[in-house]
Formats: sequence, C-alpha cells, structure tokens
Amino acid sequence: MFPTQTYTDRRRRLAEALASGLILLPANAEAPMNYRGNTYPYRQDSSFRYFAGHNRPGLVLTIDAGSGESRLYGDDPTLDDIVWMGEQPLVKDLAQRVGAEYGGTLDQLRGQLAKAGTVHFLPPYREERRRQLREWLGEDRQASEALIRAVVELRAVKSAEEVAEMNQAVRTSLQMHEAAECATQAGMTEAEVAGLVEGLAISAGGRLGYPAIVTRNGHILHNHYHGNTLREGDLLLIDAGAEAPSGYTGDITRTFAVGGEMTDRQRAVYDIVDRAKSEAIAALRPGVAYREIHDQSARTIAAGLKELGLMKGSPEDAVAAGAHALFYPHGLGHLIGLDVHDMEDLGEDLVGYDDEFKRSSLFGTRNLRLGRRLREGFTLTVEPGIYFIPFLTDRWRAEGKHREFINYDALEAYRDFGGIRLEDDVLVGADGPTVLG
Repeated sequence: MFPTQTYTDRRRRLAEALASGLILLPANAEAPMNYRGNTYPYRQDSSFRYFAGHNRPGLVLTIDAGSGESRLYGDDPTLDDIVWMGEQPLVKDLAQRVGAEYGGTLDQLRGQLAKAGTVHFLPPYREERRRQLREWLGEDRQASEALIRAVVELRAVKSAEEVAEMNQAVRTSLQMHEAAECATQAGMTEAEVAGLVEGLAISAGGRLGYPAIVTRNGHILHNHYHGNTLREGDLLLIDAGAEAPSGYTGDITRTFAVGGEMTDRQRAVYDIVDRAKSEAIAALRPGVAYREIHDQSARTIAAGLKELGLMKGSPEDAVAAGAHALFYPHGLGHLIGLDVHDMEDLGEDLVGYDDEFKRSSLFGTRNLRLGRRLREGFTLTVEPGIYFIPFLTDRWRAEGKHREFINYDALEAYRDFGGIRLEDDVLVGADGPTVLG
C-alpha cells in the first residue's frame, strides 16, 4: 500500500470534482468457483483499491463530496473466520490506515444509504454488485457519469509512486518472457510454457494480470488454448503480464521461433512489426492523438507488406480505406495501470475517447481502445501486429474486397504463417516516452 496521504489526497480530489452527493465505492466480494467456500483467487475492484488501498473483500468506502468526509464500512471477522483464516484486522484499523473514519457495519451502511440523497456509483461489472446496489438503493439506478469522468481523470495520470509499481510489474513480465524463450524447445506443449510463465508471476508475489496467451497460432488474437505441441521453427506468440502485489500490471507480448533462428520470411514480417512499434513509441508525446499514432503504425505495416508483395498501391490510401485491417485487425494499444485495459469497466469510450476523437466505424480500427490526445503521466501499451488469418482472407477474397490494395495470390504462401505481435508498456513524459521495466 501507499502512504496514508496518497489515499486522502485522491479522495479529496475526487470529492472536489463532484462537489455534492455521496460517492459509494464497494470492494469486490469473493467469487466462488463451484461452491461458496472454494473461491477464485481474490481480485479487488480497482477503483476501490485506488481510493481505499485495501486488498480485502467485504468493505465499502463512502465519500461525502460536499464535506470530503470518507468512511469505511464492513463487518469485523467472526470467530470462525479467525479459526479458518487467522487473525484479521478490525475495520476501524483498516479505516485508520487510509485516513478514513470508521463508518460501521454493512447493516449500518444500509441505513445510511436509505437516508442519503444523491448517491454516485460506478457501473457494476459483476451480477452480485448489481444485486447489492438494488438492495441498498431500493431500485435500479444509472451509474453516475460525473463520477466516471472524475475517476478517469484521476486514474489516467500516473504518479511517480504508481510508475514505480508498474516498473516492478513490467520487470517481472519481461523476466517471464525471457525465461519462456530460453526454456522453449520443440516437443514441449504450449501448456508447459504457459505454466512456466504463470509460475514466475506467482513467485514474484503477485499473479498474472490476465489469462496468458501462449500459442503457435498467433493469428488467433486472444487464443487461450494451450494444447498444441510445439514444432521446430514454429512462431510462438506469448502475450502475458505480471500483476505486482500492489495490483498494478504489465502487458508484454513477444514472438519468437521455437528452437532457433527465424526463417527469412518470418524475420521479414517480424522486422515490419518491430519497426512499427519503435516508430510509434518514438512518436508518443503529450498533446499527440493516439489515433494518429495508430494510423501511423498501420501505414508502416502497409508499406512493409507492399515491399513483400502482399499489398499494393498507396499505403496511405490503403489505410484510409481500411485494407490494412486484413493483417492488422486491432488497435495499437490502450491505457494500462491497475487494470490491464485500464478502467475498461467504466466504459471504453469514456476512457479512451472524448468530444474531439470518436471511435472509428472501420473494421479493425474500431477496435482501437485509445484514440484521444495523450497527456503527461499516461501509461499505455504499444502493440502492433501482423496476422495471416485464413478465414478472413478467404472471405475478403470471395467478396472482392480491397483488391486494389491486396495481392491475394501472393497471400496463398502465407496461409500457415500464423501471426506476430510485439508489445511494450510506455510512460508518456514531458520530454518524451519511457519504456517501462
């Protein structure tokens, strides 16, 4: 946890942004796997943790936006809890640790909410939270857009202490990738490599920030199947990030050839992706729109594929028409912090877009999660990729789509190629970008 002052300052700024009403921030509950006593590894709600610090279920933070007063509610552990789980701190001690008042039990919170006027809360992403809100507030209410915008404003810009935690998470993530590349050899299964990666995340005191992608079928963007046996020369794509004990996470992707050097064809595609990543990172500056950097990366990829004879015509025109998305059907990156897709639970368009930049409707580009202008203190991913997706290629070819930009005959030789993605996490600074880790 950070020093007490960090949490009191965050709550003060949040209260000032809203000025009136009661802000309600519940912690996550335990989530049963198959029965109540057998739960998934606990994951705290990121906004609760940002403002209240504690990685413990069953707590609720309230902030009076008018007075700035913060209260922490929760039920103290029972004797049975202590027998099974060991001694636990009292809620009043947890409140003191983060500079809040002790509010009382959850039943007492219910009574306070019944008397409250305007209650601001964030969008629930678990059904249990929706049910809890209905019980507390007595009806279905809409999440507060004012609170969403205020939270996004605060959480999007990372402090020095947050960046230090992210560096720790990314360093562990990079160690995971280095170990995986050193250990991987033909005859291993993807599952064996995935187990190594996850084990290193746990041994560093945290866990994975999201389910690891470890696949020789890298053209399947979010492939969580780990059942294939690796062959000499396969391209293995690993997208995996460690979550530090503080909750901040890394998100790193590397692609390498199993058992040795890449072929000339693999290296040529890899170099295009690497160039797109390097150029995009170099372009990161406060005030620059990330949508423009995404388009820049797409033009780099289109130009590189033209050199390989897979695309043709003007790269600028191809990207404007969306033809590049056959090979690059996702966005360049997203914000990252306490969440791998930071604050996506609050609404992607409210986090990554604004009145100036709206989400594109083009296939591929519409998957860009961050389009707005960058600010000093943003931390984000840069993750271009090139993928050869047989199903998509066949469909576009049958439809005659973008024939002026795509050499479909040449693509036949790449049907079994797979995909290459490279990803780093970057801090946007006043004087330029810093690659984390």
